[in-house]
Amino acid sequence: MTDFVDTERIPHRTLYTGSEMPGIGFGTFGSDASSGEEVALSVSGAMRAGYRYIDCAACYGNEHLIGEVIRNNVNADILREELFVLSKLWNDKHKPSDVAAACRKTLMDLKLEYLDCYLVHWPFPNYHPPGCGADIRNPDSRPYIHEEFMDTWRAMERLVNEGLVRHIGTSNVTIPKLRLILRDAGIKPAVNQMELHPCFQQGELYQFCVDHEIQPIGYSPIGSPKRPERDRTPDDIADIEHPVIIEIAKRHDIHPALICLKWASQRGQIPIPFSTKKENYIANLRCVTEDPLTIDEMENIKSVERNCRLIKGQVFLWSGAKSWLDLWDIDGTIPGWTGYTRDGGYAHEQNNDGSNTPRQ
Repeated sequence: MTDFVDTERIPHRTLYTGSEMPGIGFGTFGSDASSGEEVALSVSGAMRAGYRYIDCAACYGNEHLIGEVIRNNVNADILREELFVLSKLWNDKHKPSDVAAACRKTLMDLKLEYLDCYLVHWPFPNYHPPGCGADIRNPDSRPYIHEEFMDTWRAMERLVNEGLVRHIGTSNVTIPKLRLILRDAGIKPAVNQMELHPCFQQGELYQFCVDHEIQPIGYSPIGSPKRPERDRTPDDIADIEHPVIIEIAKRHDIHPALICLKWASQRGQIPIPFSTKKENYIANLRCVTEDPLTIDEMENIKSVERNCRLIKGQVFLWSGAKSWLDLWDIDGTIPGWTGYTRDGGYAHEQNNDGSNTPRQ
């Protein structure tokens, strides 16, 4: 195994703007298990190995370290135009007056003049302290308020108009929220980052994004085995331990994690795996360039679906919410939302018990 994967062999996805982005990225969330220095060192190795999409976020607390790595590599033998650098607006910066300052801080930390893409990390201004437990609740947390989100989104649009970012996108949103955003946005999302792995394929949301020319980016692509304790529950399923994934991996003589990445790439989403181990992140990159899964194997992986969401978001719940399910609009409605649906249907009004009542 060589230390470099030919970037010409890495798949690319074309955004609705006509711009291209690499079909696999390198994640930078250390899952509370890796230090910022360890993450930055891995990013450096990953860039030398051939990764050209680096997925960052302000709340990961390591952008200033990653920025040094990006600057050093760009000053060496990688052109800035070859890179696709994505970052995310954290939940405590949703006020329109805070958006530009947050973006400029990220640009300063990453040592960049522009971002290729900037996402709203979560669709509500609910946030938590770093490294907190699953039982932490912010008393200021509240349900999704579309008017507030659109105020944030319009500030994101201004970043595009000012040349600070090339594309903007969403993350952790649902179909009901995306319908509203698409209805009211001046610049529609170019990408939507969402949890995607064989045991949680999100077929309806995935297809909605494809149908509306929004590129799906899949986080936790191998089931996030090193995710923080706050994101673990007894009912979680490990993708790389599923018999179907294991059997296909044996057939290809590779680790089951690589089957998850091959599936993601061939399906059309962009996986963003992370590893601090050189042999792993090189194997992750190489696996999407060779020995593709067969049509039958892709079909077999459809049977692995278990609707097993791993990143449930409990820490973002608000007072009165029933459970983490309220974050994800499971019944097709947005808790507490009082506007009309895109097709002119009923509005919904939240009752004292947190339930929704349709009204004319």
